[in-house]
Amino acid sequence: MSNPKYKRVVLKLSGEALAGEQGFGINPAIIQSIAKQVKEVAELGVEVAVVVGGGNIWRGKIGSEMGMDRATADYMGMLATVMNSLALQDSLEHLGVETRVQTSIEMRQVAEPYIRRKAIRHLEKKRVVIFAAGTGNPYFSTDTTAALRAAEIEADVILMAKNNVDGVYSADPKLDQNAVKYDELSYLDVIKQGLGVMDSTASSLCMDNDIPLIVFSIMEEGNIKRAVLGENIGTIVRGK
Repeated sequence: MSNPKYKRVVLKLSGEALAGEQGFGINPAIIQSIAKQVKEVAELGVEVAVVVGGGNIWRGKIGSEMGMDRATADYMGMLATVMNSLALQDSLEHLGVETRVQTSIEMRQVAEPYIRRKAIRHLEKKRVVIFAAGTGNPYFSTDTTAALRAAEIEADVILMAKNNVDGVYSADPKLDQNAVKYDELSYLDVIKQGLGVMDSTASSLCMDNDIPLIVFSIMEEGNIKRAVLGENIGTIVRGK
């Protein structure tokens, strides 16, 4: 039996990761693949929390650029993350993985409200906890949600699963053939170089709370397990 390097993790999934190549909506094959990978990790005894984005359904920033009130557009984005979270919960429970969705905006008919102590208790009972609706506040990204929840539940690491890149590069590898992949970075490097791993609020929060971040590709099955076991995949971002 392999020994995991991390005991409690926050898995950050972008909404686009759930859409796959179609780029919009939820791809059933992709979400089932992710659920299987999460199950693999949970079976190692690792406590798994998940933060899901909503960009496959709605992006608040785009709504704002269309002339919509920014706060309203962001709240719509939060509701999109709830839809993704419920879809992931359904896939996990079909695989026999006990799962709870907690939302930052109360909607008791579909999910629990976010309560830190209750979330930790679920994790201790080896249930997967999915944090939905962002922080519950406009102007904050789901990257910031992942950093905040990781700090609150005292997670060992944030696993940032990407669907179109396998780590952090000096430039967009699709546009620049000379882009260099980094094996290791500091949060200060990320902020100073504007590398776009996560927004500056989320990066600062991770740096201040000394939470490491592993950026890797979700498209290769088994990568979540490899990251949890401490294998060298993707890029690791550390404190200062």
